[in-house]
Amino acid sequence: MKICVLGMWHLGTVTAACLAAAGFSVIGLDSNKEIIDGLSRGKLPIKEPGLENLVVAGTTKGLLSFTDSPDDITDSDILWVAYDTPVDEEDRADVDFVVENVRSVFPFLKSQTLIIISSQLPVGSIKTLEELYHHDIPGGAASFACVPENLRLGKAISVFTHPDRVVAGVRTEKDQALISRLLRPFTDNIIWMSVESAEMTKHALNSFLAVSITFINELAVICEQVGANVGDVEKGLKSDVRIGPGAYLRAGGPFAGGTLARDINYLISFGQKNNLATPLISGVLESNNTHKHWSRRAIKRVLNELHGKKVAVLGLTYKPGTNTLRRSESLEVCRWLNDQGTLVSAYDPVIENLPDDAGFIRLCRSAQESLQGSHALLMGTEWPQFRDLKVEDIIQWMIHPVVIDPGSFLGATLGGDTRVTYLTVGRPS
Repeated sequence: MKICVLGMWHLGTVTAACLAAAGFSVIGLDSNKEIIDGLSRGKLPIKEPGLENLVVAGTTKGLLSFTDSPDDITDSDILWVAYDTPVDEEDRADVDFVVENVRSVFPFLKSQTLIIISSQLPVGSIKTLEELYHHDIPGGAASFACVPENLRLGKAISVFTHPDRVVAGVRTEKDQALISRLLRPFTDNIIWMSVESAEMTKHALNSFLAVSITFINELAVICEQVGANVGDVEKGLKSDVRIGPGAYLRAGGPFAGGTLARDINYLISFGQKNNLATPLISGVLESNNTHKHWSRRAIKRVLNELHGKKVAVLGLTYKPGTNTLRRSESLEVCRWLNDQGTLVSAYDPVIENLPDDAGFIRLCRSAQESLQGSHALLMGTEWPQFRDLKVEDIIQWMIHPVVIDPGSFLGATLGGDTRVTYLTVGRPS
């Protein structure tokens, strides 16, 4: 079985490398020659733990290759579409980008190719692609299926190779059998459904996670005012069998990036097109955007006057385990601090250079360098090594031992010491 994975950024590179590691013959296709040239040399477009070794192993064994030419994929049995669907600054997805790129390879596919869509597209997109295929390739016998992506930055390889389950939407029993064979090295726990149900399941999953995050964060802000501890409330909620210990309930920062917001916007759009009221779903983004100001309010509350003060920010990336800065909430708070006339020093273990529009940040080589002489510490990205910070370090290095830690990441080491002013979401100051 020969597989072409279309789209070589995070989702596509992980998918291609994991399939090759399972013994499949895989070729990664992307029109971006710079990305393809880099991958051919073992250089990744984005950091993901373990991925570089997996790519190198696949290419060394001859099971994994990369190309920017669709002429090289004509013998593929499966086309696995794995673009990370682009979003703009308002979290609106560029669906046309994915559709047009998929459409561009139709003429290069053999007649009975199975086309698996994992890119995050609105429900109905696969039906549109089917119609475009039959328009462009009269008499073509390719079929389409939906296997929604479920990866997480920083844990992508383990999630792909050891999934809890895989959702798969198919049209025929033949496609079901082929996908079962394809996924056999990873799992036999496949939830089968229609293509449209699989597309909708992805929207439902991400939207439910977004609702959970905004719910607990709204609750946490009330807890702060009434003297309750949201950590205790979370335990009470998760102990109820109707909710459960695995519930996505942990107060902290807002959700960032485009993944969750993209599906929220899809559902809002469907409601508007069909004249359906969606007050719960429509309120999620407003709640999340409001919560983005928590760190800013906390910093102003403890420092009062921000102009001329120095704030140390630990962690800048979108989340731990990756080097992407796009849509990083930590970086957005840095920009706000700069607008207040605050001096910003930051340290992130994987960031060596900053984009031009973040040149106001003094990028440091260690946490100590960042904290030295600062008036407050803002916990940005929760890298595990930051838990090594000790209270004595904070007191020695900082002008004032003030810690703003939205997710209580440092709570076990710093939160219980009365020598430190420690603010975290959902707990009385």
